[in-house]
Amino acid sequence: MSYHDTLRAVMWENESVQLLEQRLLPHQHTFVTINTAQAMEDAIRDMIVRGAPAIGIAAAYGVVFAAKEAYQTAGENWREAIVPLVSALEASRPTAVNLMWALARMQALFPQLTGNPVEALLVEAKKIQAEDIAANYKMGELGAALLPEHCRILTHCNAGSIATGGYGTALGVVRRAQTEGKVAKVYADETRPWLQGARLTAWELLQDNIPVTLLADCAAASLMQKGEIDWVIVGSDRIAANGDVANKIGTYNLAVLAHYHGVKMMVVAPTSTVDMQCASGANITIEQRTKTEVWELAGQRVAAEGADAINPVFDVTPAELVDVIITEKGVVSQPTHEKMLDLMSQNEAII
Repeated sequence: MSYHDTLRAVMWENESVQLLEQRLLPHQHTFVTINTAQAMEDAIRDMIVRGAPAIGIAAAYGVVFAAKEAYQTAGENWREAIVPLVSALEASRPTAVNLMWALARMQALFPQLTGNPVEALLVEAKKIQAEDIAANYKMGELGAALLPEHCRILTHCNAGSIATGGYGTALGVVRRAQTEGKVAKVYADETRPWLQGARLTAWELLQDNIPVTLLADCAAASLMQKGEIDWVIVGSDRIAANGDVANKIGTYNLAVLAHYHGVKMMVVAPTSTVDMQCASGANITIEQRTKTEVWELAGQRVAAEGADAINPVFDVTPAELVDVIITEKGVVSQPTHEKMLDLMSQNEAII
């Protein structure tokens, strides 16, 4: 059986991390070698690596580099020396909760480590990535099971293999549905201003032999009005305790449109994306990036000189607009705080 799964964006090789340079896609398929905590911090902030799960995995490897540097400079006092390095990693992208989750998981090992901590931390970072891939396969299975035959899917941004440890969240569902012969059409929003749909999702699907049709973000309503979309399937960078979902800017637009037109809305994310300490979407910090990204396209000024700009990276979709949240622990329909609590109280995933 073909799982349409050939891509990896984060790979540990020869004591370094190879990161797919996603800013250069689709024109160049190249990797950047990372072997210091500072370089990993920069790669996360500058979006060489992006996508909440992939950011978390990259940050875990960043802790490995930080531990190596701290042990070299401070020996047995490495726990004190590593603090500013980990803090810098944490500050690199504020919205993706997987970043904080992965760093917390790595730091939880610190008290029990003796001698050089690098090898034990590397084992844990590799485990985080392997668990993410396994979770994505399970979520793909659970999500695809909900789709009808000849399903027409609209996705936004890139929640695929290159945004995760591998296989993908939203695109993991697409991959599994394609394997099962359920997919009639996949539409990808262009996703301004970084064009993750046009540059990344379209490229990724084509690499794995899944046909895709690109459309301008503002065309989604017209397709729904014509009855040409069955499901909107997206990923998430943070899910609040009540089921509110933070995802790439424009997701809320799609949720409102889908609700009006009777189109189903699916959010696919591992439980590491669920933040039960965050009561609702109102408490989620929304990252603001430079105005230049709105004013320019591929480095070329396209906006009128003198116009101001705002550039929020994410928006929040209220839980009442989400039909299902898919995680590796199960499916939450019409999410509420009680349902999310029940999900997260499970000790084991259903992988």
